[in-house]
Amino acid sequence: MRILTGDIGGTHTRLAIGSRQPDGISIAEREVFSSHDHDSLAAIIGHYPPAQQPPLDAAAFGVAGPVKQGISRITNLPWEISQLRLAQTLGLDAVYLLNDLEALAWGIDCLSADERVSLHGGSGDGGNRAVVAAGTGLGEAGLYFDGRRYRPFATEGGHVDFAPCNAREIDLLRHLQQRHGHVSWERVLSGPGLVTLYEFVLLQRGAPTPDWLRANTEPAAHITNLALAEQDELCVETLDWFVQLYGREAGNAALKMKATGGVYLGGGIAPKILPALQRGGFMLAFLDKGRMQPLLEGVPVQVIRSEQVALKGLVHYAVEAAAD
Repeated sequence: MRILTGDIGGTHTRLAIGSRQPDGISIAEREVFSSHDHDSLAAIIGHYPPAQQPPLDAAAFGVAGPVKQGISRITNLPWEISQLRLAQTLGLDAVYLLNDLEALAWGIDCLSADERVSLHGGSGDGGNRAVVAAGTGLGEAGLYFDGRRYRPFATEGGHVDFAPCNAREIDLLRHLQQRHGHVSWERVLSGPGLVTLYEFVLLQRGAPTPDWLRANTEPAAHITNLALAEQDELCVETLDWFVQLYGREAGNAALKMKATGGVYLGGGIAPKILPALQRGGFMLAFLDKGRMQPLLEGVPVQVIRSEQVALKGLVHYAVEAAAD
């Protein structure tokens, strides 16, 4: 099978041609597009020559938003994607539209050893798994074992209420409520969330807003780079806080899904801040669950380093759908 795959995020859209080979899933002709530079997924596909080259046997897309009855309105883009319209555009019967975290979850078993890094060994027991992915937004998904294989399912767990745990975070919540009303975990645990935390640190410290923050087109990346290089004390403080929040919400997801089979950190941020995740603050927050700490101590935690895991997951899903 020659399968057109697409990982559609709020910042980037990645298209590729995938297939299953004897030694695993192959991803070829991968191209990355700026999502904001196009007004639809169909427009991006029109600029991707391999999609115009028959034969295509199927297409599968992971989208950063909830999928309902074959339609998704992207959370951080002004797009509506219809599985039916994509099928008509591509002239295919087999077109699949999945939540992007569900697609990523389908790719976990396709990862090679060098495409993941362990933060915590744990014992693992073949139980449920959870995926928590901070990027342009915050995505979460789960996997349950049906006796033969893992079955991923989508959630919108990144949009549940942010829960402060100390006086500083209560102040942060009140500050963000004035700005947004409802405050979700995504407001603090995402690329824009990192910037929000930094701005709040500046406010608390009475520090002036640096010129680079106003002028920078990628402020989250700049904050991260300054923090990892230890060139700015407030950026270091911000990234450490972000890592603690990431650990806490990953622990929340592990408890809600009883993910004793493992927690996987996906998305664009985790691989970029790996040194900060490895310093220990993440796991301290992950395990800080009172009477449930012994349960979480047995949960393996891994960072996904591959940018192709969702694309591989989509191929995996399409092949399994064809077989079923």
